[in-house]
Amino acid sequence: MKSQNLTFTFTVDQTPEQAFAAINYVRGWWSGNIDGVTDQQGAEWTYRYQDIHYSKQRITELTPGKQVAWLVIDSYLSFVDDKTEWNGTEITFDIDAKGSQTEVTFRHLGLNPGVQCYDGCSNAWSFIINTSLRNLIATGKGEPFISEKKGKDAADQELVSQR
Repeated sequence: MKSQNLTFTFTVDQTPEQAFAAINYVRGWWSGNIDGVTDQQGAEWTYRYQDIHYSKQRITELTPGKQVAWLVIDSYLSFVDDKTEWNGTEITFDIDAKGSQTEVTFRHLGLNPGVQCYDGCSNAWSFIINTSLRNLIATGKGEPFISEKKGKDAADQELVSQR
């Protein structure tokens, strides 16, 4: 059976440069605490959502209007047996002009049906990429924030209901 990395593709009316800028403004579309620079080649930054998910990314590719790539160099996922399942995976964004539109293809290389977090992670990525990031590119407003005041269970339920 061929391994299938998680992939989403969407099209927007904005330019490749606008899509590139939005992708690099990670705080504008990915819920959680983000620490570090997210728009410089070679930079490392961390993502943390409560005690559920932590990951540290190194920016390995930044080609304006074309591609963004991150290597996950450290991770912790509380809900799977192998807590470091994301280590060594790569997250990529390919940006292509298609006539007057721009196509964005997101891939999480190494996140496939053979890994334990695939179902939960692919559902979360679906909302993050297809709704929050897409809206940030298309309208200038992503949907990254979930109220921390609601508590962990309510926030988790809100994440599920947004999918």
